[in-house]
Amino acid sequence: MDKILGRLSQLVAGRRSKWITLAVWILLAGGLSAVWPSVNSMERNNAANLDANQPSVIAEQLAEQEFPSDSGIPALTVWTREGGLTDEDYTRLQELTSYFTANPLEGMELVLPLEQMPLPALKQQASEDGTTWVLPFFFAKGAETDVMKTGMEEIRSQAETIFEKDPFDAKLGDQGLVARVSGPAGISIDAVGLFSSADVSLMIATVLIVLILLLLIYRSPILAIIPLIAVGFAYGVAGPILGKMAEQGWITVDSQAISIMTVLLFGAGTDYCLFLISHFRQLLTEEKEKSKALAAAVKGSSGAIAMSGFTVVIALLVLLLAQYGSVQRFGVPFSLSILIMGIASLTLVPALLAILGRASFFPFIPRTPEMQTERAKRRGKPNRHPKSKASAGWIGRTVTKRPWTIFIVTTLLLGVLASQATRIEYTVDLLSSFPEDTPSREGFAVIADKFTPGELAPVKLMVDTEGKDIDLQGTFSSLPYISQVSTPADGKTNPNIRAIELQLNVNPYSNEAMKHIPELRQTAESLLADEGIGEPENKVWISGQTATQYDTENTNARDTKVIIPIVIGLIALLLLVYLRSIVAMVYLILTVVLSYFAALGIGWVVLHDLMGNAAIQGLIPLYAFVFLVALGEDYNIFLISSIWKKRKVMPLKDAIREGVNETGNVITSAGLILAGTFAVLATLPIQVLVQFGIIAAVGVLLDTFLVRPFLVPAITMLLGKAAFWPSKEGRLGQESVEDTVK
Repeated sequence: MDKILGRLSQLVAGRRSKWITLAVWILLAGGLSAVWPSVNSMERNNAANLDANQPSVIAEQLAEQEFPSDSGIPALTVWTREGGLTDEDYTRLQELTSYFTANPLEGMELVLPLEQMPLPALKQQASEDGTTWVLPFFFAKGAETDVMKTGMEEIRSQAETIFEKDPFDAKLGDQGLVARVSGPAGISIDAVGLFSSADVSLMIATVLIVLILLLLIYRSPILAIIPLIAVGFAYGVAGPILGKMAEQGWITVDSQAISIMTVLLFGAGTDYCLFLISHFRQLLTEEKEKSKALAAAVKGSSGAIAMSGFTVVIALLVLLLAQYGSVQRFGVPFSLSILIMGIASLTLVPALLAILGRASFFPFIPRTPEMQTERAKRRGKPNRHPKSKASAGWIGRTVTKRPWTIFIVTTLLLGVLASQATRIEYTVDLLSSFPEDTPSREGFAVIADKFTPGELAPVKLMVDTEGKDIDLQGTFSSLPYISQVSTPADGKTNPNIRAIELQLNVNPYSNEAMKHIPELRQTAESLLADEGIGEPENKVWISGQTATQYDTENTNARDTKVIIPIVIGLIALLLLVYLRSIVAMVYLILTVVLSYFAALGIGWVVLHDLMGNAAIQGLIPLYAFVFLVALGEDYNIFLISSIWKKRKVMPLKDAIREGVNETGNVITSAGLILAGTFAVLATLPIQVLVQFGIIAAVGVLLDTFLVRPFLVPAITMLLGKAAFWPSKEGRLGQESVEDTVK
């Protein structure tokens, strides 16, 4: 492998090949963008997250078949006025529905004909205090979010004409009429809007944070731009490929996946570039010929870069095994983008460095001592010897002198932090991840306050009665967590199937509501069994948002149990193949897993104790695990690769000290940049990204400043030669045990 990668610089960064390499990337990015659609244009934000075998999905299909009048997606428009709605308000609402009855919107399935109802009847459906009325507009099942958004904009425009001002623009608490849109349609519109508005701002913020950190760390404007160029080309190639795959129906992409993919590309991509660039800069202080220095840099770092990138690609591909759609849709975009970024860092970056040479590091150009002397003579100034770096090696010296102390302190610290993860509360409530001033969340708050919270998303329960008269309404009305039960309805094609709608007296999106789903099922099955109906477990169906979230929680739990062990196993296998050491593989995996739980613990303290979040999204642990374990191993691989190579020519103690000191600066700078890019997510108005960004940034910082410089070297020092077991590669002649542990 080293020989193959050693020839890489000659193939991509030779005197002529460097220009060919650059031209190939320009043609690839430009050509693919010209002929294939961009990935952003192929986003599909209403793709199903649960597969067809989930109970709530089966129930939804049955509801559409037997009770088609309820098959639309409701946009619940909430109309409220402090002091009570007026007769004029009701009259204008009748005008609004009359207009859309005569002028139906694209994708709209049903408009309630309020104009056919007398005012007294309308007032009876208002809230008890007469201040609020909920008017639903039903869009066709499967309607695209963009279609629903356009429809609601037309409703808002017409309301502004009829009411002579825009009630959707008024603030809650104002004296006039205030309107909001909530319900499944409103939530979907807000979710897509939040992610869509975040795309551009996220891209700009990510580029700026990477550029600023690179300038602060390396103080070279040219060097700061090189990784950004590489990431730009990688995105320019990956985007059209993903767009074409989505166009062909091979994959599905959504706004959330593209947003996180952008951050991942800039963060991890910049890391790979820096691993090569830092090695090149170091060798330029030892080798006068830039081409030889670059060849040595590519040979010395490409193995670790390739292994690091491959580890991340494999870990991300495991997401394809997820059953939950939102997680599964991450697999291909993330892994493909990292694969292309890895190729760019091993081909395009060497070509750019070959073209720019030492000027890449302007104004702090690295030179050999001889070049420094010649330059000083030409300028007629005394040669300034570089400052001693003794002070910079204190970490390496400390780790090798006091490995037990370092091991005990870091392990205890990480353990204490990880213990906080046991306090975490999880939720799958999408609405709670929105900012409090989001229209759909404000609308829900009004409904919960003026009516019952369960009215926003009722639970539909269907049973096969086999023709028997079963008291569904009476049975479920007696349950303490049910506020209202509808009159039973008979199925359209099978009258033996009867359905009731249940309004919970708690937030239907909450964990408390989800706990009632198995209770409702058990109650219905017991009722059927008491009536002598056989196999009642196959004759009860529950649909609605609460049931969907219950299945979502179970699916997330299944994905976590399946994906995490597979990711650990695959990364362990890759480490074993690369390092040929079972012992090293085990402790490298364990340190990163411990760091992951510590990141969850710190994240919970920040999100819950400091920011007031009652719970974090249920997908966060799985997202964070895959990213932190895969990316954390990047830094371990880069460090251990250095130690392993130096172990061939010096005692292990010296190899650890030199390896820590040699990789310290580049890993620190890479970690800061990666953490900074994840932290950008915390600036967005979407709680799921805020939570993921904070936990991922904390995890990267723990790996960068605690696990990599202290814990891993300390363990390696304590294990001594056993760290290489069973491989004998890298042992230094007849070195005595005393030389190793002194």
